[in-house]
Amino acid sequence: MSQIEAKRTVAIIGAGIVGVSTAIWCLRDGHDVILIDKKGPAEGTSFGNGGVLASCAVVPVTVPGLLKKAPQMLFDPNQPLFMKWSYLPKLAPWLIKYMRTANADAVHKRAAALTPIIGDSLADHQALAAGTGAEKWIRPSDYLYVYRDRPHFDSDAFGWNVRAQNGFTWETLEGKAFTDFDPCFHPKFGFATKMENHGRIADPGQYVKDLASYATLQGAKLLIGDVSDIVRANGAVTGVRVGGETVACDAAVVATGAWSGPLAKKLGLNVPLESERGYHLELWEPSVMPRAPVMIAEGKFVATPMDGRLRLAGVVEFGGLDAPRSRAPFALLERNIRDAIPGLTWKETREWMGHRPSISDSIPLIGEAPGLKGAYLGFGHDHVGLTGGPKTGRLLAQLISKRNPNIDLAPYSPARFAA
Repeated sequence: MSQIEAKRTVAIIGAGIVGVSTAIWCLRDGHDVILIDKKGPAEGTSFGNGGVLASCAVVPVTVPGLLKKAPQMLFDPNQPLFMKWSYLPKLAPWLIKYMRTANADAVHKRAAALTPIIGDSLADHQALAAGTGAEKWIRPSDYLYVYRDRPHFDSDAFGWNVRAQNGFTWETLEGKAFTDFDPCFHPKFGFATKMENHGRIADPGQYVKDLASYATLQGAKLLIGDVSDIVRANGAVTGVRVGGETVACDAAVVATGAWSGPLAKKLGLNVPLESERGYHLELWEPSVMPRAPVMIAEGKFVATPMDGRLRLAGVVEFGGLDAPRSRAPFALLERNIRDAIPGLTWKETREWMGHRPSISDSIPLIGEAPGLKGAYLGFGHDHVGLTGGPKTGRLLAQLISKRNPNIDLAPYSPARFAA
């Protein structure tokens, strides 16, 4: 089929990294694109993510042993897991499904599914951003996991074995080798793994906004509004409902992250989706900046150098989409960074809380809705949405263009949640 014969009008619902990536790849395939968001590009999770292109992050939160550790973590103010207890009755059905995946078989399944989506993230971002003006925000870098010592690292052996089985390699830095690489950390941290071919985004919010601006310059139409339904006739998409009006299209993509549940339900899917409420602190004009993005294993938080500031992220709180932010996660992030980098000072602190879309099996939905031609879904990347957004968008564009992607999409099939 030639490009002109395949041309479609594609409505993309959600202007975060997944939606904007899909828009750009659809435009490059010659489609007409309508990008729709209730607030505008990068106003949600894509603004506040950790900023790391964490290709190696294929191991989910639900590792073996979590069920035993979780209760203690919830009651320890120095652990990065928080709960809005009034939300627990609503959370419980999802949480039961989620905790059932805290076993080795489910972890290996998830890692094998995520590696094709995020394993080459730096190259995926570079390909997406080439010629857009947004490529200036992409910084190739190492990515380090920092431990107290080798026994502390060895306690994470299960996760590192999973990474190795999926093709990831690393260099270990111990004692003086780690201090020589980056002397800013507390002396109690004497071991690190260093992975090449990763990257960081120097300003994630502006990066996605610049990508969206490029899309509009290339002809995409940007609409601000809420999409309430997918309009259909004869088993195919004919439009989307935006603010009481129907916007005509012949393909629609649901890429609204943690807010995707209601539209997925209208497509006949009962997706076990919850928000992992994420927090970040930005320390502006810090006196010390790490050499590369680091995951501090002791506090399970990421410190990412960005333009003019150091961003700290990594806390998980369960409490739904509507509850106000909590103070304790911000306080924990500040305690953790003061512990990790002694003497660190900064001029200004900025706080953010947002919503990571977490599916109970920790595998995103990427594909066409069963039973409705032209309806596609791309959401559920939990902690790796920025990392996996460009590849997800490219895969969705390939499906929309009736091309066969070069990976097996079965693990991400929306049909696994058909009602």
